[in-house]
Parts: sequence; structure tokens; C-alpha cells
Amino acid sequence: MNIVDFPTNTSKWSLVFHKVSQNSVLLWAGTLFGTLRKPQLARLIVSLDGNQISSEDITLKQWQRPFKRLSQRFYDTRLVSGLQAGQNYTVDFYQRLEGNEHQGLDQWQLLRSGTFSTLPSALPTNKNKAFTVALSSCFYEHRDSGQAARAFKALYERGAESHKPDIKFMVGDQVYLDIGLDSLSPLTNEVRQRVAEDYAKHWQALGSMLARGGAWMLPDDHEFWNDYPFYDSLLPTLFMLKIKKIRNAWKGASGDGVYNVQQSSKVDTFDIGGDLSFCVADLRSYRSKTQFIDNQGFEQMLSWAESLTKAGVLVIPQVLLAEKNTLERNLLSFKKQYALLITAMASSGHDIVVMSGDVHFGRIAQVKMGANGGRLVEVVSSPMSNLTGINSLASDKAKTTPKSFPDPSAIKIPGFEPQPVQYNIDFNVHTKKGFPFSAYWKERTREHFMTVSFHKNTASVGMSVQAWRIRQQDSDRLPVKDFKQAFTINLK
Repeated sequence: MNIVDFPTNTSKWSLVFHKVSQNSVLLWAGTLFGTLRKPQLARLIVSLDGNQISSEDITLKQWQRPFKRLSQRFYDTRLVSGLQAGQNYTVDFYQRLEGNEHQGLDQWQLLRSGTFSTLPSALPTNKNKAFTVALSSCFYEHRDSGQAARAFKALYERGAESHKPDIKFMVGDQVYLDIGLDSLSPLTNEVRQRVAEDYAKHWQALGSMLARGGAWMLPDDHEFWNDYPFYDSLLPTLFMLKIKKIRNAWKGASGDGVYNVQQSSKVDTFDIGGDLSFCVADLRSYRSKTQFIDNQGFEQMLSWAESLTKAGVLVIPQVLLAEKNTLERNLLSFKKQYALLITAMASSGHDIVVMSGDVHFGRIAQVKMGANGGRLVEVVSSPMSNLTGINSLASDKAKTTPKSFPDPSAIKIPGFEPQPVQYNIDFNVHTKKGFPFSAYWKERTREHFMTVSFHKNTASVGMSVQAWRIRQQDSDRLPVKDFKQAFTINLK
């Protein structure tokens, strides 16, 4: 294949690695911009140590629409199998230059490159070469200017081996579709175009992050609208949701973004050997008046929790250590499922780490869970990029509530005695002062993401957590550590 280095705006092309396993990866390639032409022929080349191991062609007819009711924008996904566990792969996304094949030439243009690691077959025994997960949520593109992607890229490429993310969990509000007066459009096509354009801007800003390491993406409400699926909010920008045809258009386009772009699944589970088990659950898309997930998904979650034979990690878009919220629904608003889930999580006696976001603060807390000796360790990372202007009033700083779990003022679970929650201010992400009528009106948590690293000890799993300030760099141009010392714990 003859490669010609023609200039191109690669930032308008996306390459994302979804849901890697020990031997496979789901490649997502295409564009979310409505101004690019579909290549007659594109190619995805997967390499290991400089040697090509897979080549996937995408023909003109194979391109799909990410947003079904819009003719612009296109993507394709390819599942590549037969990979080796615990290896670093590179992927190159090319298009063939049109016309040259008729001149006896076969010339290709590189559109985007990326790299990912397959899951290891077991956790490393050396904590300096740990298996590391990046955790993030809440990204508002307006004042980011590529800083989140730059910070992630720097840590991924030049950070210590124990900090380099192998995979990432992006646990909600990757886009804010309900911010701005243009959400008041009475035209269904304008609603759909707004959703698609927001995705294009946000994916462009996050491009260097999306093209590095495997990703699991969970939606929260702003992938749809505030407090989705409910539309009884008093927010003025959500007024048009009262009109059924607007609500249906908004729901359809935002659903396309979640399922086709973010590739979110209802429930995913995977293990790292016999050492650690993961469950990634979408507790937003399938909500009803009484449930935060439908019966099928909930049974999968309960089965995972009750059958644990090792430490677990539950990845969800809202915090489990919650108080009653009168403004909008949280997980505690769905008391029956909340009680059943906690009971199931406590049944095995193994520790469970909950990874979450949403709340616009970063925090680590832990609490004894039930009578069988297990602990709940909740790691919350939010935001990657704060809201601006009047919307910045939604900013927050870390809370030390609820004092007990489950919160006895909100729920009583038979046979489940509330336990005091341990908070340590050393593991609250720091804040920054705001000023009225500036870009940031009130005190806010610093923009950050976290890394959670796991390694195998003799009889347990060691876990280490660090938060990274996106908008500050150290002398090595790496993101600054927010915690003076990493949070560490041994999981059983």
C-alpha cells in the first residue's frame, strides 16, 4: 500500500476503541461532521509491534448513519478478534484517494491513528506495572479548548507505567444536549441537527482521548435531557419537551447518540482472570417511574453481585452513596431496586468498588456493607470540564453526606443495619473560587479525571487512586496530581 502524506483535517475524523477484551476490540471509525464526503473505500489496519495483523475494508455501501433521521455523517464498526491478551496495538484509519486506481496507482491518505491495549489475562503482581482504569464524567466543551484530551494524552504517552490508562470508563454527561436557548426550537429537524452538532463538537475536542485505550461509555441524563426520562422539570430550556413531537425527536436523536456513537450497552460484565470482576451498567436509558433499569438488566446486575467469588467493580452513572434528592431523581428515588441491589452486593462478603460521576465533584468514600464483611468503596470523578455562565451555578464541591449508608432518613432495608460512612478530605478533589457574572459564577471542583490502578497481592488485590488536574501541568507537562498521596486499599 503506497502511503501519501496529504494534509487533512484529521480532527474531524473519529477513531474510537469500544469494549476491548482479552482477544478482541470493537473499532468505531467515521465522522460526526456533516461536511465530509464518504470515502469510496476506507481501511482499518491493526498492527502489533509494527507488524500488520488485521486489515478491514469499509466500502461506500457499508457506511452507516449515526443519526437515523439525518443523511449527513457516517460511521462503521468492526469487531476484530484473535488478538493476544495484554498487548498494545495500533490502528490506522485510511481512505483511498479517488481516481488514482484508474491511473494504475493505489494511494491512500491517513485520516486518524490510535492505540489500545487488550485486557490482561490476570492482574500484574508488580504495582508499578498495574492494570489501570481511567474514570471521568461531565464534559462541557465550551471552555475546554482541547485541554481534557491533552492531559489524557500526556499521561497515556509519557506518564508512569502504573498511571497509564489501559481502559477508560466515561460514566455520563459526555455531552450536554439540553444547555442553551436553541433547545427551544419548535422544529424537529433543528432538534436533531442540534444533537448531532453537539456530538461532533464534543467528539472533536475529545479526539486524542477517544483514540487512546479501550472505552466503555455510559449515558447519564444530559445525553438526553435533565432528569431523563422525566420531563416535569421547571427549567426554561426544557419547555419544548411538553410538546410530544419535539420530545420524540429529541429522544430519538439522543438515543441514536447513545447507542450508535457511544455504543452503550445495557449491562456488560468481564473478568480479569480470577482476580477482579467488572460490571458496567446503564442506569439511565431504561428508566421508568419505578425502576432505574428494566427487569432484564436488573437481573443481570443482581446475578453478577450475588455470584462474586472475588472483589468486584460496579461502574454506574450515578452515585450509590446518595441522599434523598427533591429536585431530580437519583438511584435512591427507586427504593425497591436500590434496596435489592445493595442487599445483593453485600451477599458475597467481597469488597465492591463503585465507580461513578454525575455530581460535579470528586470524592472517595468507604463503608462496611452488610454482615458478611464486605466493604463498599465509592470513587467519584466529576467533572472533566465545568459548565459555564449561568449554568455554572450547577457546580459543586465534595460532600461528606450521607453520614450513614444506607441513609436511614430515606430508606430502611430489613436486616441491613446502616453503617457510618468514612470520608477523608485528603481524597476530595480540590476546588477553585468563582465570581458572579464571570464564566464560572460559584466555587467549583477543579476539572479532572482519575486513574484507578489494580495489582495482585499475595492474598488480595491492591488498589491505588489518583486524581489528575486537567488544566494544570507540572514541569514535565503532565497533568498535576490533585491528591498529595494516592488513595490505597487492599480489596478482598
